[in-house]
Amino acid sequence: MDIIAEVRRRHLVSRESISSIARSLKISRPTVRKHLSTEIEPFYQRDSQPEPKLGSFKPLLVNWLEVDYQLPKNQRRTAQRLFEGLVDEGYSGAYDSIQRFVKQWKIDNKKSPSTKQAFVPLAFQPGEVCQFDWSQETVEIGGRELKIKVAHFRLAYSRKMFVVAYPRETQEMVMDAHNKAFAFYGGVPLQMVYDNLKTVVDTVFVGKERQFNRRFMALANHYLFEPVACTPAAGWEKGQVENQVGNVREWLFTPRAKFDSFTDLNAWLTQRCEELSSRKHPTLPSQTIAEYFLKEQPLLRQITTPFAGYIEHLLKVSRTCLVRLDRNNYSVPAQWVGQIVSVRVTAYSLSVVAKGEIIAEHQRSFVRDEMVCNPWHYLSVLEKKPGALRHGIPFQAWDLPEPIQQVRKKLLQQDKGDKAFVDCLLLAKDVGIDAFETACELTLEAGVVTGSIVLNEIRRLTEPAHPKELNACQHLQLNDEPQADFQHYDHLLGAHNVH
Repeated sequence: MDIIAEVRRRHLVSRESISSIARSLKISRPTVRKHLSTEIEPFYQRDSQPEPKLGSFKPLLVNWLEVDYQLPKNQRRTAQRLFEGLVDEGYSGAYDSIQRFVKQWKIDNKKSPSTKQAFVPLAFQPGEVCQFDWSQETVEIGGRELKIKVAHFRLAYSRKMFVVAYPRETQEMVMDAHNKAFAFYGGVPLQMVYDNLKTVVDTVFVGKERQFNRRFMALANHYLFEPVACTPAAGWEKGQVENQVGNVREWLFTPRAKFDSFTDLNAWLTQRCEELSSRKHPTLPSQTIAEYFLKEQPLLRQITTPFAGYIEHLLKVSRTCLVRLDRNNYSVPAQWVGQIVSVRVTAYSLSVVAKGEIIAEHQRSFVRDEMVCNPWHYLSVLEKKPGALRHGIPFQAWDLPEPIQQVRKKLLQQDKGDKAFVDCLLLAKDVGIDAFETACELTLEAGVVTGSIVLNEIRRLTEPAHPKELNACQHLQLNDEPQADFQHYDHLLGAHNVH
């Protein structure tokens, strides 16, 4: 339209010739004359797009669309999948024709407001049902922007809610969330209602029949609640917690929550759940949510012991004393190299078990390709290879007390100082790090730092106390003191002379 306006202005106002306008704008003279005779923008789109190759396939495509329209939205075929199906049936046209047809069909068959689905109001008995769901939120943890997962619980009678945040949505976190929620409520409801989560449901059958995950069923059997899975794409079956997700996002995560750690965030979320229970009950506003919860709480099944909510993995310890899990490496004591150990993972921690005993414990890392090491696990290796003390990854960022750090620095500057420091570490493993720290302080005060002096200070600090000396002569007295009788000597001398 800009070109039309310029052509008409230059010819009708400036009296420029058609040839001159055509040359400067690089268009043909017939186009210039056409523009001079119009004042509206030309329309080049066809009223209808011909579909010669789709024609015979339209009934089949419409049938597929009608069938898909009865399915949940996430199970319907896309235009690309419909196109691939038609190609298998012999269609030789382009994908664009299918895409346009599907788009127009969806517009023409969009449900009107009068066809919206109707629902029946529901009521629940105290202590009967609790609904569960996940949501994704954005927060700042330790100055970093993170997308986190929030577990939502809601008692259907009192509407008391509980939320707890995690870095991910994994099974060990599902179990940890249940432990925290039941502790918060002070009991367990009769039923728990879920979506068909992969961490809860292994297989969805016809109707309400489900094959639940075996580890999840261990949780349900421990707390004795009945798990109920919703019909696929039927969120109204747990509508209370579905609504809660949107409300919590507005109440708690807008504006963006900022905390130093997940511990601080979850402590604040628990506090806010208590505060929000002072709101009026949504359907029975004569009392607050907290007042209705006081009636419901005694009817919840009391908790005896929390569930041991860990996931177990059997892993082999590498030659570098590491086990790899979830794209991270964790250290194990060196004597277990090459052996199979049990790694038990909870929401925030990891423990390594062998022969029924815990041999290593770590805080779980959620940063990929990270190495989490305990330097003490490598002490037996250092005994044979003390040179690894200088460049070994586990020892480079070893957070030792400052006096020990100073002694280490001075010893490594000496000949065979690494061996001397390793000897100190071996002794410190037996007597404790506190005695090692004190010995280093005394050595630094003396002004001469050698391995033998540090070892001597450690032994002096940790050697057992000497027993108190007793003077037997002062405490033991004889009632009848023996008398000297020299006749015994005369008898012995006489016997000697006879021989």
